[in-house]
Amino acid sequence: MTPDLLIIGGGPAGCAAALTAAGVGMRSLLVEREGRVCGKLHHIPALNNVLGGFRTGPDLAAAVTADLAANPLCGVMTGTAVTGIDPGRDGVTITLDTGARHTAPHAVLATGVGPLQPADCPWITAPAGMRLPTLWEADAGEASGGTWLVLGADRPLGTLLRAHPDADLKLIVLHGHEDAYKIEEVADDARVTPIPVEGVTLDTTGGGVPTALAHLPGGERMVWRADAVFANLGSAPTAPPGAARDASGHCPADLQPPRLIPAGDIRSARFQRIMTATGSGAEAALRAYYATRDLSM
Repeated sequence: MTPDLLIIGGGPAGCAAALTAAGVGMRSLLVEREGRVCGKLHHIPALNNVLGGFRTGPDLAAAVTADLAANPLCGVMTGTAVTGIDPGRDGVTITLDTGARHTAPHAVLATGVGPLQPADCPWITAPAGMRLPTLWEADAGEASGGTWLVLGADRPLGTLLRAHPDADLKLIVLHGHEDAYKIEEVADDARVTPIPVEGVTLDTTGGGVPTALAHLPGGERMVWRADAVFANLGSAPTAPPGAARDASGHCPADLQPPRLIPAGDIRSARFQRIMTATGSGAEAALRAYYATRDLSM
């Protein structure tokens, strides 16, 4: 199948672009580096902000996957990474990690964002190469009576608490100043102890679960130990080489060549929600459709 539209990334934005393109008769090829589309949705145990009556991420992901599979105009390639993007005057060519290349008149860039780790945060000092499990991967159902140390107060914290309202769990949340407004969303949950910090030093001496030395405002220090430590530090853009980035690493539309159309979380640190991602993916596909027909927008 020779595609009319290439789609880089198979999250909500990329999938919405593929289905919207099919709705106007465009053939698309969606390339997703993970083994399935909508992979992050499978880690969202509770939803209350999407249309269609879906109450869990896996339910929404299953419906989207089925819609793509049922549409002959939607080509999907999973388990394959795009290693380069080459926007030209007449089209966009992508290179895959297999060495294969594909070209179409337009491409939608919807690779989204990936989780930050301690090394990415200036207020955290950690051993070189340390990688912590992310909170959105945690299973609160397996932690009855336990205490978790959470670094950062990003939105997966509220999602976890809503999904497990009866979980017997204590969360010690060490967060920087930039997360102060986010912690307000969970401040009424008695299971959460929010602690604003100036900095945190992680120590893995002796092996096992890291301990955290928290540098508190005013110069006080406090050592925290827990049954598990999770990163909940936010996210960073994951665009392949060839896309234009701003100072934050995101890929806003005004920096891209005309035939490369960004959609979803890759555009900005703001508006990162499932519904805004799907809407922007649909709009990106229509922009490509109108451009190929010289229609004004």
